[in-house]
Amino acid sequence: MCFSAVASFAGGAVISGVGIATQQERKKPGQRLFASIPLVFALQQFSEGVIWVTLKSNTHASLQNVATHVFLAAALVVWPIVVPLSVFLMEVFKGRKMLLIALIILGAIVSIYNVHNLLTYQVSPQIQDFHIKYIDNFPTSLGFIPIFYGISTLVPLFVSSVRRVWLLGLAIAISLAVSIIFYTDYVTSVWCFFAAILSVMIYWILRSNASNPKSHLAT
Repeated sequence: MCFSAVASFAGGAVISGVGIATQQERKKPGQRLFASIPLVFALQQFSEGVIWVTLKSNTHASLQNVATHVFLAAALVVWPIVVPLSVFLMEVFKGRKMLLIALIILGAIVSIYNVHNLLTYQVSPQIQDFHIKYIDNFPTSLGFIPIFYGISTLVPLFVSSVRRVWLLGLAIAISLAVSIIFYTDYVTSVWCFFAAILSVMIYWILRSNASNPKSHLAT
């Protein structure tokens, strides 16, 4: 979380609880990956808590490096592929599944590119104005990668025919816009915080669909 170690660890604990409850709400095998999203967000929050502690104490550089890469791997590598794949596994309509396959491939391109960057270049987290800024020397020549990232992580939520998934997409899109506009230098950290909070919507979506026999219909 983007404010303090205490906030990060507390957020991770709360979101872990949401993640466990969400797993209990899944009724179909295809919902397993979608229901796991809050647990990945919780891991990110715990990782950033470790980063806060190590930055404040100026110790345990190796642990800080591991935590940094865990956080960024989730943010830059996991989400572009997991979001479209999790939606694909829940989808029942062939036409939408074909479009989701294209988005999975797009997300895979982003994930592979970011794996290369994380393995090749250095990343240094710094505390600035009560936020963590991740300073890197990743190449910026491929300007379409951030666009592909946004498409692969947001568009699948609007393609899905599962009831209310589009509302999650709308909420995440708004949180991303707020992060970019008001927290330009800390987008990765702040947006992941907002998105983690929105994990509760995944619980709500699965619970509401479980109680509705027409759960495949988007409303």
